[in-house]
Amino acid sequence: MSELSMGDALKLFLQKSRLKGSMQAMQITDIWAELMGKTIARYTDKIQILNRTLFIATSVAPLKNELLFQKEKIIQRVNEALGENLITEIVIR
Repeated sequence: MSELSMGDALKLFLQKSRLKGSMQAMQITDIWAELMGKTIARYTDKIQILNRTLFIATSVAPLKNELLFQKEKIIQRVNEALGENLITEIVIR
């Protein structure tokens, strides 16, 4: 049996468990302001990841429109921050 570091063992565990999505959802809410800036973070209410889709909620119409135009860039930034190609679609509510 090969030896794994604690970090590698945790990554392996998360990949095989249902906790992975929840952990990544918590991670994205923690870094959302860093990724998108404080102003956007202030006006987005709820950030969720479900089945490779990032859900963003906002009540500000101009911001919603701007986020729609920036979908590809947001996907790229989030995937880079998470270290894997997890997000394939964005839904803005």
